[in-house]
Amino acid sequence: MADPGGRFDPLGMLAALDRHRVGYIVIGGFARVIQGAEETTRGVDIVPSTRPENLRRLSLALDELEAEPVDGSDRVPSEPGERPTVVRTGHGELKIVTAPAGTGGYDDLRRAASREPLGRGVRPAVASTGDLARMLAAHEGASPVLAQLRRLAELERRRGIDR
Repeated sequence: MADPGGRFDPLGMLAALDRHRVGYIVIGGFARVIQGAEETTRGVDIVPSTRPENLRRLSLALDELEAEPVDGSDRVPSEPGERPTVVRTGHGELKIVTAPAGTGGYDDLRRAASREPLGRGVRPAVASTGDLARMLAAHEGASPVLAQLRRLAELERRRGIDR
């Protein structure tokens, strides 16, 4: 059962998605932390592939996580949009966004995403720093985190890491 004030276990949440072979890209605050931004977060945001079979697998993973919608909506988005579907799980909050601001969705983000080893065998696809900056700029405009992401992207370019 979901624990609204409880613990945050992103690895447990992502492991459940992986067990069900859900195709997704990690975005948002958790992705920015993985990529090196200095911020904190208490949830995970993902962009799933919207192919019907993938959404079916996502639904099975949400069953395993005992996910409960925060606003009474459907747990799995029925159509693409920027507005996230938010669910609570025993591992923390999960936001499912099919078309994040400033992107073309899963297929657009997948081209530059990288698999990042987080521990316990969990290696999710994580949006690139450039794509994270693009989403943040489209959603919030200028911010200190956006400036950090742009610096990180520039450092990656200088080191020859083209993501």
